Amino acid sequence: KAASVVGARITPRDAQDPKRRLLAQVLFPTLSPVMANRTEGETYPKVIDLSFEDPRTELRVTVAPIVDQAGTTVAWTRVVRDRTHDVVLMKSKDEFVTVASHQLKTPLTNVVWALDFLREDKNLPESAKDIVRGGLGAAKELTNIIEDLLMISRIEEGRFGYSFEPLDIVVFMEQFLENALPQAKQLGIGLYFDKPKEKLPQVFADKQKLAMLVQNLVDNAFRYNVEHGDITVKVESLPEGPFVKVSVKDTGIGITPEDLEKMFSKFFRGENAMKHKTEGTGLGLYIVRNIVRAHGGTITVDSEVNRGTTFSFTLATDKSALPEKEIP
Repeated sequence: KAASVVGARITPRDAQDPKRRLLAQVLFPTLSPVMANRTEGETYPKVIDLSFEDPRTELRVTVAPIVDQAGTTVAWTRVVRDRTHDVVLMKSKDEFVTVASHQLKTPLTNVVWALDFLREDKNLPESAKDIVRGGLGAAKELTNIIEDLLMISRIEEGRFGYSFEPLDIVVFMEQFLENALPQAKQLGIGLYFDKPKEKLPQVFADKQKLAMLVQNLVDNAFRYNVEHGDITVKVESLPEGPFVKVSVKDTGIGITPEDLEKMFSKFFRGENAMKHKTEGTGLGLYIVRNIVRAHGGTITVDSEVNRGTTFSFTLATDKSALPEKEIP
């Protein structure tokens, strides 16, 4: 109650007092069970999300300094918003998507199996086989969408599961691009690797998740390229901070300036992309950004319509740059 705290001095020790515990954990966020910093770097106002159990409480704390005319910080403000209701609603929605996706997955697998069996039936007329092939392609596309939805649910619940290990990023990219070369030849697209001249330090990465990240970017470069276009993958060290930079550059249709800011939003597809390829879920780059963030890195995009697009992301070469834990 207000009367018990107005004018009182709260210290970290108050976290041991059941009546003041929550207030002390809000004022000293590192004492809270789960803390997620939503603001990059030391910029203000700083936004922090705090989670508590028993009872379930979700708080968003906005921290800002009060400065005098000389620019000296004289005090701090903390605005606390109870967002428990919003978070519970969002979690219910995500749980519905997860359950529905799981329920759809099994019967759809049976549909794919049945169509695959029919496709190999030698007694089936060629006209019927065309219908079966079309249905099989659609069923497999739907399977991929369901897999993406399940993947996003795991990401947003903080249980995607990362296992970091030292990795030679140059060797990794050489092997990945070697496997992608047959697809490039089939599509008539040039695929090049701009290797660094100097020896690079090892990065810390989850090999499986990194492959998923690079696969998404290279697939997009294939999908939205022009006829006889090029894709160039570049790896380089950065002078600032313990990071290595990886870039995927294409000569494709490009992205409009209006769409650039929304490229990593869930379910978003750019205007150019929808004109070029009608199918797509707009989930790939959302997954990519989350994988990069979980690796302690950042991702950027530069593009010019009808000239091409470059996606660049960073990977940590120092284990201390990795997030302490996976935060949804």
